Amino acid sequence: MMNQESYVDIKSLREQGWTLEEIAAETGWHPATISRRLKQGPPSARRPVPDEAKVMNAFWSERVRGLIGDHPRLLGVSVFRCLAAEGFSGGYSTVTRELRRIRGPRFRAADRVSVPIHTDPGEEAQFDFCHLDDWARRWGWSGPLRCFGMIMCWSRQRVWWFTTSEDREHTFEGMVRFFETVGGVPAACRTDRMGALGSAQGRRFVLHPPTVAFAAHHGTKITPCKAGDAKRKGKVERPFGQLRQTFLPEIEAQGIPASLDELNHRAAVWLDANVHAVESRTTGARPADRAVIELPLLSPLPADRFDTDYVESRRVHNIVPFVSIDGARYSVPPQTLGQRVEIRRGVDSNVVEVRWAGRLVAAHTLVAGRHVEVWDPAHRHAAQTAAMADRPARPVLRLITTSPEPACQLDIGDGFEVDPVDLAQRYPLVVDEHPEAHQ
Repeated sequence: MMNQESYVDIKSLREQGWTLEEIAAETGWHPATISRRLKQGPPSARRPVPDEAKVMNAFWSERVRGLIGDHPRLLGVSVFRCLAAEGFSGGYSTVTRELRRIRGPRFRAADRVSVPIHTDPGEEAQFDFCHLDDWARRWGWSGPLRCFGMIMCWSRQRVWWFTTSEDREHTFEGMVRFFETVGGVPAACRTDRMGALGSAQGRRFVLHPPTVAFAAHHGTKITPCKAGDAKRKGKVERPFGQLRQTFLPEIEAQGIPASLDELNHRAAVWLDANVHAVESRTTGARPADRAVIELPLLSPLPADRFDTDYVESRRVHNIVPFVSIDGARYSVPPQTLGQRVEIRRGVDSNVVEVRWAGRLVAAHTLVAGRHVEVWDPAHRHAAQTAAMADRPARPVLRLITTSPEPACQLDIGDGFEVDPVDLAQRYPLVVDEHPEAHQ
């Protein structure tokens, strides 16, 4: 609807001799609308509405300002959900108009035109990692924070798994979790040229043997994007924008999660409520409904779950029953001295297991720091017993103390006399007659 300011503009241009078509090209109004408004005169002033009768009144407007003031990254949908939870009765468009009035338009035109790539049901899934170290620092978490994302290209069913690394083991674990969530395996899995999965040789990308083994185990194909064509996996990249701009600000406003497990639980609940159960603007259908159609076209899950644990082989010390892990030493039974053992640790687990000849012989909780010894009490007792048994017996020296007998007096009878000793006769004094010979 044309307001009074627009009417003043078109009237001024008409008085300057502009034609209706020229005014329409300048202002954007249709020539018929301009002609009708010039004949009818200026539009009537808008009737004032009391604040208490408005849907977006002063209270809710101030609440919108407070939300985006505390969390500037909140999108309109997140602000609307927060207001609706607090009793706001207006619609989503009312909230977005208020947001545009406060902080202006958000989106800008893209640099170039892009065309959506069509994929058939069960044909392809895409996966990648998103770095969230800035959010970890905001929340006071120590260490890195990553989000593994994977999405079915046709149904748009997705999984977000928050973890601490993006190495090969975490990549495989994220993909296995996705396969288990959707109930099957797609024909192809596309990602960028991840160094954890392969090595680049010019424009070629060669998968590492473990990656080939993973793909063969699940009966799928891991397809890397071509060099310089990372947008080919835009179906998984775009949801990361929603992750940063919608999900993370929302849960931050509701309360910072205390652990990775809580964050992953809240992510699964949020996706089911706000993504899978909501009609997609691209496909026009809910991802949960499309997933039911797509499920029969997926390959079945393998009978055995792919082993995604960290596994390496070590040799036990030949004198003390220890294996070294990240600079710390962990005890093992003494009978494994000098033997080769398998060290196994689950992804995102702080428990390490030691197996000898396929049998679990030790389990320890990882500790921080180097040059630390971690003993299992049973291992310590067995080691001490074995060490004492191997030593030769030593003679035992005992100190025997006896009390002295009391002194007795010799009775020699009366009249018995002893002549005194003549010391001069026993030890005669020799006199040197020529002392000058010694000078």
